[in-house]
Amino acid sequence: MLNTQAATRQDMTYWLQELQQKRWEYCNNLDAAKRDSRMSPTPSDLSKGLVAKDNPDLSILSQNASAERARNILAVETSPTDLVGEQAASQPAPVQPSAINFSLKQWSTEIKNSMSSLRKGNNENRRSIFYTTEEWEMLDPTPKDLEDSMALEEKRKHLAEGSKGLTSSAFPFDFGRIPHKTRRPLKDMIASSKNRNSSDSSPTEWYAGNGNKLVSELQLKYQSQQEELEKLKKDLLSQKELVRLLQQTVRSSQYDKYFASRLCEGVPKDKLELLHQKDDQILGLNNELEKLNLEKDNLQQEVKNLKCKVGELNEQLGMLMETIQAKDEVIMKLSRQLSECEDNTSSQSGAVNTSMATCTNKELQELDRLKDNLQGYKTQNKFLNKEILELSALRRNAEAREREWQAKYTSLEAKLCQIESKYLILLQEMKNPVCSEEQSPAREVITQLLEDALKAETSEQPEQAFFKPHLVSEYDIYGFQTVPEDDDEEKLVAKSRALDLRSLSLSENREISTGVKWENYLASTMNREMMRCVELKNLIRSGIPHEHRSKIWKWCVNLHVKKFKDSTIPGYFQTLLHNALEKQNPASKQIELDLLRTLPNNKHYSSPTSEGIQKLRNVLLAFSWRNPDIGYCQGLNRLVAIALLYLEQEDAFWCLVTIVEVFMPRDYYTKTLLGSQVDQRVFKDLMSEKLPRLHAHFEQYKVDYTLITFNWFLVVFVDSVVSDILFKIWDSFLYEGPKVIFRFALALFKYKEEEILKLQDSMSIFKYLRYFTRTILDARKLTGIAFGDLNPFPLRQIRNRRTYHLEKVRLELTELEAIREDFLRERETCVEKRDLISDDEEDS
Repeated sequence: MLNTQAATRQDMTYWLQELQQKRWEYCNNLDAAKRDSRMSPTPSDLSKGLVAKDNPDLSILSQNASAERARNILAVETSPTDLVGEQAASQPAPVQPSAINFSLKQWSTEIKNSMSSLRKGNNENRRSIFYTTEEWEMLDPTPKDLEDSMALEEKRKHLAEGSKGLTSSAFPFDFGRIPHKTRRPLKDMIASSKNRNSSDSSPTEWYAGNGNKLVSELQLKYQSQQEELEKLKKDLLSQKELVRLLQQTVRSSQYDKYFASRLCEGVPKDKLELLHQKDDQILGLNNELEKLNLEKDNLQQEVKNLKCKVGELNEQLGMLMETIQAKDEVIMKLSRQLSECEDNTSSQSGAVNTSMATCTNKELQELDRLKDNLQGYKTQNKFLNKEILELSALRRNAEAREREWQAKYTSLEAKLCQIESKYLILLQEMKNPVCSEEQSPAREVITQLLEDALKAETSEQPEQAFFKPHLVSEYDIYGFQTVPEDDDEEKLVAKSRALDLRSLSLSENREISTGVKWENYLASTMNREMMRCVELKNLIRSGIPHEHRSKIWKWCVNLHVKKFKDSTIPGYFQTLLHNALEKQNPASKQIELDLLRTLPNNKHYSSPTSEGIQKLRNVLLAFSWRNPDIGYCQGLNRLVAIALLYLEQEDAFWCLVTIVEVFMPRDYYTKTLLGSQVDQRVFKDLMSEKLPRLHAHFEQYKVDYTLITFNWFLVVFVDSVVSDILFKIWDSFLYEGPKVIFRFALALFKYKEEEILKLQDSMSIFKYLRYFTRTILDARKLTGIAFGDLNPFPLRQIRNRRTYHLEKVRLELTELEAIREDFLRERETCVEKRDLISDDEEDS
């Protein structure tokens, strides 16, 4: 047994790593070469595309080249000096020699350096790192190699004896050892694996009929074992090839060593060089021989594969021949059966012809009968279709006449309402003559007619009434009273106004309804969020239908206060309300006083027990706690009351936040009402620009119309216009902002401009301005004036005028405050004026 021993453990580790690395490089190159030989037997089959050229992992290396490279690496591993044995083992790592300085002496030195010394072991079974867990037999050396190795062993005994005292580790190369009795060779292990595979295959066949699941599991197990077997075979081939190369390298080294020590003594230099050349030629020829042997093995393998393919083709050919023969037999059999059938048919044709003749006659008669029925059905169908067409034409004509009659009826009803309104006004004027004090029979008739017109028709005595007017509902759809209860004159005017409104609504219903447009728009936004757009703005300006107003108002409010709501905590409104109810609130007393005075003509706020009163109280208290600078201002209650008609408490609270904190300027609802005063001056400028004749008329008679319009701006026309117009103004106001107030304020004056210009004294003008807005009933005409006739109407102009007038009003308020302070100081110093008190002190 050949042993090498390193001087230190570090040197031994280095050599072990080097040998292990070379072994794995050789195995990997050999596997790659075998895969390339299987997948692409010839170099011409390799891909020549750009993908293959750009792939750095693709190596085209033949089996012979890889084997030759492995042999060269393992054979020429040397150390940098001519030291041998333990001295060389202690030196640095060896360097690959070049082909120029290669010699027989170097061959001897390299073998010495790689093995350290050739000696017997210490009666221990040391295993090489090239063994698996189950050892396998290695190739036995030839007798000549054994003799050479024994001779070299005896010659170097003294070197081995010098190294007996060392306690270093040894690395054995057991090339000729016999395996231990308890260990099996690798080929026995492979054979046992094959036996296991064959034994496992029979249960697979036995369980084939017991279930698909068991069969699939056994097939997977069989495939995994087959893969394991192929892997073991590859490892076996690589190990055998490596052992063969190592044995060849050792024999070559022993031969060169023996040749160099025995023959080179006294040999001339030229002969020695000739021997070296011959050795090189022999080595090259051996390499060529190995390459040819490998090529021969590849060709033999290809021949075997071709023979297998030929055998498979022969089997397929035999199967095809058998199939053709079977088909020929079937054709012959069918031909015989066909001839027999033809003979039987000819014998039975006589009887069949007779029976077929009778059947044919019956079928012809049945066919004639069916044809007659079909003709009758066709004639009947034509008649019925004609009748259906005539009935459809009659129905269309009837529908057209019905629509015409409906339109005429609506028009007549509208005219009748107008006539009734004028009739009521005429009766009122004729009831009290100016110049007559006597009671005439005509006055009694007029009085009776007025009583009949003002009271609703009853089922008890309908024949006693001189006149049967249209019934007017006590409340409109918003909850406002249509006819007051206390004053007969106001009752008459209110009923006349209600009839005019009904006449306008009947006239509008004859045209295309805006409700259809709203339904189409909301249907288009069903699967997406509503966005600000021109279409939506035009729809809102035309008025939101009653059934959709709650949804659109809530969307508008959320659009304006989104930044406020995002910065608040959940339950913000309830928290404010709880704080306002639990703690002392300075605004709560004034809120309680104004609750019942908010909208007394609306049924939702008419009594303390009404549903709207408690909601109104909660919203105002919560807002006063949120905005203590304002607290509560008269006018906020009406804004909240209108919002609560279509919104819940929390949404109405945010609606008030939108109006006060987003739309209106600062100090609009504070104690000084600074913003409101500024807007009145801006409105005066707009009146002089948009309605110059009317403005000049007011200036001529010194009429301060801002005393009327101040409340319009403060409460957004609540209690100033009829309910239908009010809510259409609020629709546009909540979407577009405060500019809408200026538009409609100007539109109201534009609507009645001619009537106002006819008035020639300040008292009649001021009296007319107090109630003229409630005589405007046509919302469509008013909207057309506001958004059409008054254009252009830029918001930038309003903002610039507000900035200009704000400074002027602040200066005036500063002067007034200075005058007030002077008055207070003078009152304190003067005895005569101490009893004088201001309006604010009187209120407090």
